[in-house]
Amino acid sequence: MSIAVVPVAGLGTRLLPLTKSKPKEMLAVGRKPVVHYIVEELIENGVDQILFITGAGKTSIENYFDLNESLVNMLRERGKEDALAELQLDYMPVKYYFTRQRQLLGLGHAVQSASDFITDQPFVVALGDSIIHGGDAKLLSRMQACFDKNECAAVIAFETVPKNEVYRYGIAHPKTDDDIFELADIVEKPTVEDAPSQLAVAARYIFNPVIFEALQRTTPGAGGEIQLTDAIRLLIQDGHRVYGVRLTENERRFDIGSFPSYYRAFIEFALADPMYGEDLRKYVSDLLKGES
Repeated sequence: MSIAVVPVAGLGTRLLPLTKSKPKEMLAVGRKPVVHYIVEELIENGVDQILFITGAGKTSIENYFDLNESLVNMLRERGKEDALAELQLDYMPVKYYFTRQRQLLGLGHAVQSASDFITDQPFVVALGDSIIHGGDAKLLSRMQACFDKNECAAVIAFETVPKNEVYRYGIAHPKTDDDIFELADIVEKPTVEDAPSQLAVAARYIFNPVIFEALQRTTPGAGGEIQLTDAIRLLIQDGHRVYGVRLTENERRFDIGSFPSYYRAFIEFALADPMYGEDLRKYVSDLLKGES
C-alpha cells in the first residue's frame, strides 16, 4: 500500500464565507491545516506517493507541500530550531502529485480521475476534509491487513453514527456484527426507516483497481453526481468481496465540513496542544464560569 488518492476539489459551501478564498482542507485545526494531518497519517501507514485531486481555488494546497528553502535558510540563520522542527513533514520520503477534477461531478468522479495514475496496484482513498484522530494511528494498516487476508476488491472504514443522522452518509449492510465484517450491501444516504445499520462510511478506503471499471458503469445520481458508494454496490453485486473495518472506541473521525464539526475539532486539538493546551483549558474554563 504505497499510493494514496486524496480528493480535495470540493467547494466547502457549508463553511462559507470562511472558504470563499481558502480551501477547507487548508483550515487550521490546532497548529496545522487539515490536509497536514491526513498526509501525516498516510506516511505513518507506509504511503510514499500521494495524488491530490484538486480543483479551482486549490493552489494553496500545492504550495503547502512545496519546499521553501528561503524560509528554511532564514530560520537556520536566526537559530529558530523550534520553528524548523515544525517543518519536518517537508523532508519526509514522499512524492506529491496533483491533477484537476475539471468538473465537480461527485466523489466517484474524483476517484475516477486517478485511473491513469494508479495502473494495476491497490490504493488508498483518504478524503481531504476528514481527520482520523486517536488510537494508534494505524487504521489504514488494519484495513490493509484485512484487504490482504480476504483478497478484497475494497475495504472501507466505518463509524457508528446516531440513528437520526444516517441519511447523511453511505451506510453499511454488514453480514456480521464483528469489528471486521463483509458487506452484504451499502446504501447511499438512506432514510432513517430504511437504513440497514448505523455504520457510516468514515472517509478511508482501500481499493483494487477494479473500482475504476465499476465507476465507468455507475450512472449519475442526485445532482448529476457519480457516487462512489454506488460503484461499491456494483462491486458487491458482481460478486466481489468488500469488507468493512470499524473505528475503535479510541478513534474518532473529524469531518471538517460544517461549522459545528470544525469548531469541535479545533477546540479538541487546541486543548491537546502540549505547549499551549493547559493555558487554553484554564481560559475556556474561566470563560464558561463567567470569570473572563
